[in-house]
Formats: sequence, C-alpha cells, structure tokens
Amino acid sequence: MAERQEQAAADAMMTRIGQVVMLLHGGDREEARSRFLDLWAEIGEEGDPLHRCTLAHYMADAQDDPSDELAWDLRALSAADELTDARVAEHHQSLAVRAFYPSLHLNLAADYVKLGRSEAARSHLGVARSRVDVLGDDAYGDGIRAGIGRLESRLDRAGPAEAPEPTPRQGRGPGGETLGPPRQRP
Repeated sequence: MAERQEQAAADAMMTRIGQVVMLLHGGDREEARSRFLDLWAEIGEEGDPLHRCTLAHYMADAQDDPSDELAWDLRALSAADELTDARVAEHHQSLAVRAFYPSLHLNLAADYVKLGRSEAARSHLGVARSRVDVLGDDAYGDGIRAGIGRLESRLDRAGPAEAPEPTPRQGRGPGGETLGPPRQRP
C-alpha cells in the first residue's frame, strides 16, 4: 500500500512538471521559470532523479541566458546518471535511461555552441553520436539523429575558430509525449 502511494506521488509530480511544460510551450517562459523553480525547491537537490532530470531538462528551455541554460542541462545530465531503468519504467515502460543520453549530450553541445565553445560542443556531439544506436527508427530517434547532423554541419562550416549561430530548442519524446526522453535541439 505504501509503495502505491509513493508511486502515485511520483506520478503526481510528473503531471505537475508536465503542466508547467505546457505553459512553457504556450510561450509563458517567465511564469514557467517561476513554477519550475517552485517545483525544484519541492523536489530538492537530492530528490527523485527522474523528477530532477525531467524538470532540469525543461527548465533549460525556459532560460534566456545561455550560461543558465547550460547549468540546467548539466543538472539534467547529472540526474540521468543517477537514474535506473527500473525507475524510468515506473513512469513509462518503453523508456530506458540509455535513450536519454543522445539528446542530453546534443542539448549540451547546443549550449556550448551558444557560448562560443566549439571544442566542448564537438565533444558532446561525439558522445551523442556514439550513443544514437540505442534510439529507435522512429520520429524521435530520427529527430535526434537529424539534430546531431545539423549541429555537426554548422560546426564544420564555422571552422575551428568560429562558433555558429545558436539554434533554437525544439522537440518532444517518442510518440509526441511531453515527458519522456529529453527533448532534442538543433
């Protein structure tokens, strides 16, 4: 009984995060940031890694400053490192932690591009590229692979000394889910 109550509470937090994501996607970045911060305070730095990964992942989208965006994407990666497949399956049975990493590293690469750090961007793109084999042959996987390709092309065109113009964030999880593997960018 206690386990069911705990699972319901976990699902409630994911629902609440999803509601703020809808607000963000509706264009109210400032209100979304405020609500995400309230949820982050509730979850805590040591809270459920799935909650922290998901919230940090979307909070990065709500940032205006590329340094803040990077900080939130790093939090998402750190939380993903603490996740287990069992915990992720509690949220959605078809998900696995390893499928989060291509997108997480793509997001970090895009952050580093915005900050003019092309070598760091290339490093994260390399990690993303090395992990795409875990993605399905579906719209989500295709989107991540395409995002990696686009950002690689931009970095190649810019050369080693230049950083390309930033790319806007975009994407959703498999099946168009708001919450699932982290969003894609580039």
